[in-house]
Amino acid sequence: MRRHILAIVAATPLLVVAPLAPVAAEHKPPPTPQKQPVAEGYGGAVATVDLDASKAALAVLQKGGNAMDAAVAAGAVLGVTEPYSAGLAGGGFMVYYDARRGKVHSIDGRETAPAAMTPTSLEGVPFEEAVTSGLSAGVPGAVAQWELALRRFGTTSLREALKPAIEVAHKGFVVDQTFHDQTAANAARFKDIASTAKLYLPNGAPPPVGSVFRNPELADTYRELGRRGGEWLYGGRLGQEIVRTVKNPPITPGATRNVRPGLMEVSDLTAYRALLREPTRVDYKGMQVYGMPIPSSGGSTVGEALNILEALPSVGMHEYLEASRLAFADRGKYVGDIPNVPMAELLSDGFAKERACLVGERAMAHPAPPGEPDGSYTDCGPPLSESAPSPAEEGPETTHLVVADRWGNVVAYNLTIESTGGNGIVVPGRGVLLNNELTDFTFGPAPGDPNLPAPGKRPRSSMAPTIVLDHGKPVLAVGSPGGSTIITTVLQILVNRYELGMKLPEALAAPRATQRNTAQTQAEPGFIDNHGAELRAKGHVFAPNPEIGAATALEFVGRGRIQAVAEPVRRGGGSAVVVRPH
Repeated sequence: MRRHILAIVAATPLLVVAPLAPVAAEHKPPPTPQKQPVAEGYGGAVATVDLDASKAALAVLQKGGNAMDAAVAAGAVLGVTEPYSAGLAGGGFMVYYDARRGKVHSIDGRETAPAAMTPTSLEGVPFEEAVTSGLSAGVPGAVAQWELALRRFGTTSLREALKPAIEVAHKGFVVDQTFHDQTAANAARFKDIASTAKLYLPNGAPPPVGSVFRNPELADTYRELGRRGGEWLYGGRLGQEIVRTVKNPPITPGATRNVRPGLMEVSDLTAYRALLREPTRVDYKGMQVYGMPIPSSGGSTVGEALNILEALPSVGMHEYLEASRLAFADRGKYVGDIPNVPMAELLSDGFAKERACLVGERAMAHPAPPGEPDGSYTDCGPPLSESAPSPAEEGPETTHLVVADRWGNVVAYNLTIESTGGNGIVVPGRGVLLNNELTDFTFGPAPGDPNLPAPGKRPRSSMAPTIVLDHGKPVLAVGSPGGSTIITTVLQILVNRYELGMKLPEALAAPRATQRNTAQTQAEPGFIDNHGAELRAKGHVFAPNPEIGAATALEFVGRGRIQAVAEPVRRGGGSAVVVRPH
């Protein structure tokens, strides 16, 4: 998004020696970054969807902070400038390359279901009704994730990391078209929640483009969170206020919307933990591709599709769509926050070869059935006769950022509150929207579905922050928002880059299509223009989608130089910056 904070976050001045006067020196601040989709240089790099967040992360790097410090600072700023996509009452996933140890880690900050939630809690609830409700609010994971990330891999405190976000919330940012349009699209439900209407519909309407939007209540909330730490949320007063809001949504007097109360208790907050998990890994074209493990399906589904593609004699857009179709069939059958997911077999070369044999000259019949990852594979084993479960609906929002520092540490970070605007409920006096992540569960009835809700369970996610290594060193990091299209966006960018030979900016900007084991393949108009005739002749059926994903990525391009890449157009365009431009 194209926004400019009114007070620019201060950065450490650079010493510049004046020519012809060796004894004189003047202190000049580094130039203020401008919004641009591609930046290349040295000393660290950042790409986010928002200029203010990118500037905050850049300032952290310039002051000597590392990639994790910068990622948390940027994530907190996105909770201000991208409040309909991220926030402290949401959650997310991080994949992190630790340069000192040469190891990739993942940090799970996914929201959890309350202890009172059962497999039937969402059964019979209309999806649109669940979206705006306390019932859909999961136990927030973002703050616990920030604290764990900084404690294990950062160099600064949460209090320090929140300072840029406090500044942006207090001073305000200029409303752009995307923020205005997202507010307008949510206006009907925002009006029905008194605290939300007060914040996001001043004078009864969305803030006009060009106006300054301030959120002093959120600034105060961040400030207090920095002072008190995560315990203030996980069992303290802030947590108590969140639970009260979930159980008694502040409905506008006279509103007729059925806003269901939720099941969250303070004990659910007290029990929450962010978790370090072993990332997924597949070997692809001699590189190592690391992704997010369960409860995300991003790492497994991207990884399986890459394995299928590598088992094929040639790869183009037809093969990309078919590999994705098969991987999504297996995702729906096997992947969820449950015991004994056959992850090693889903990501095995043997299973991939067995699935790849189903890719022919024509598109497969819908739906593609799941395979059987049982460890016993033939050159072309039959798939299961049953169909894969229909995927749960997932909100198109979320946001993603990438950061690399001068030491070679890299963070790929997806953060979210699920739907655009979360559940639409602002915690009174706190300036923060609650999530509706529990709508990511399968509503049912669906016996045997791995993604049915359960007490303390984490809903299956599609977030796919991804880091690619070559001979143990990072070469690329990428991710995107977009619900289940996140998986296909990341997969297509990797295909564009490594199969079709595009440079990273071209790979990211190219028109997209998403096949998730559905009867129709959703595709951007440019993709249909470029590939539609050829692919229709192979049996593919298309449904237009004006915009798929909003990716950010970075690539190490040699001799210490890093290229940061954001969207040039999608979602208003993103912001790429580097510490020392080339």
